[in-house]
Amino acid sequence: MIYADNASTTKISDTAFTAMLPFMQEQYGNASSQYSLGLKARRAVEQSRRQVANAIGATMSEIVFTSGGSEGNSWVLQGIVALYNEPIHIITTVIEHHSVLNCCRVLESQGNAITYLPVDGNGCVLLEDVMSALRPSTKLVSIMLANNEIGTIQPIAKIGTKLRERGVIFHTDAVQAIGHIPVDVNELQVDFLTASAHKFHGAKGVGFVYMRKQVYLPKSIFGGEQEHDKRGGTENVAGIVALGSAIEESVVLLDAERERISSMIQATINGIQSEIPDVCITGEHAKRLPGILNITLPGVSGESMMHLLDLKGICVSTSSACNAGKNKSSHVLLATGLTDEQAKSSIRISYGRYNTEEDVRTVISAICAIYKKVMTAKATGD
Repeated sequence: MIYADNASTTKISDTAFTAMLPFMQEQYGNASSQYSLGLKARRAVEQSRRQVANAIGATMSEIVFTSGGSEGNSWVLQGIVALYNEPIHIITTVIEHHSVLNCCRVLESQGNAITYLPVDGNGCVLLEDVMSALRPSTKLVSIMLANNEIGTIQPIAKIGTKLRERGVIFHTDAVQAIGHIPVDVNELQVDFLTASAHKFHGAKGVGFVYMRKQVYLPKSIFGGEQEHDKRGGTENVAGIVALGSAIEESVVLLDAERERISSMIQATINGIQSEIPDVCITGEHAKRLPGILNITLPGVSGESMMHLLDLKGICVSTSSACNAGKNKSSHVLLATGLTDEQAKSSIRISYGRYNTEEDVRTVISAICAIYKKVMTAKATGD
């Protein structure tokens, strides 16, 4: 099998898996317990908190572990609204992850005002659009660092600098970016940042929120005083340990992997374009994540292409995994100006740490062969 859907999830690394195993069996103590078994778990959790803080330029007190990106996004959005006794205004974009968009729709139904900013043809939001949308009632801006479907990296640092000057809280969903490009919360000028371990070779079901020490967010889960008294409940020690190990490893390998994976993406583009000149690259002229490629294959159903590739042992996707199987065009692709037909003719290829150059050659060959076969069949009426 060739797994080329790393934007959906990643294989847990051997390092992270080895690190978490003892805390699933021998070292299974509750991190809130005061005897030695619990204290070992507590030290492991704090070591992971240190690893995360070091990876993103934060302090340990600014890191709160969660179950993943969706929880973190919902917590920030709903938490900021809960701070006020009246409806507020929130600014986001039309290409955010569904955990942000669906939460915003709920908040909107409760009387809050939401501005959904457009993006250009490359999937980029414009700084001037953000600033023009600000109102006296604007309390939060939430814009993802990098898009999960087309890989476009947003100008978060520029936006953050301007919003900090205006005193507006700024959140970025960095789920797709952490571990793949350099991320420093101080350079980005964000107040909140959310991440999920399974996107950078950690375990599923664990993530974190960066919460700048100068800002406040209400408690997300009531119970004990875990996670700086921000999120009650027994810690997922094994998952947290894997997260810390995975993010540290990803930072060490980041530069080399970014170069290697970028070259594989470019080779894929060149190989497919040489055989299918009409193929289109969404976000082609934008700064993108190294491993994500979204292509439109005119005249062919992206869903059919995905299933035909699956029969050859190749995993790709047609959109975000959260929206898969619903026969809906990607809201991200439509926002960039693609027609419904073009969006439904698109597939996403996303390479990761465990892909090879041989994988790339196989992917190119399979896509081109399937495309030609389908187009020939359509032309002959077979």
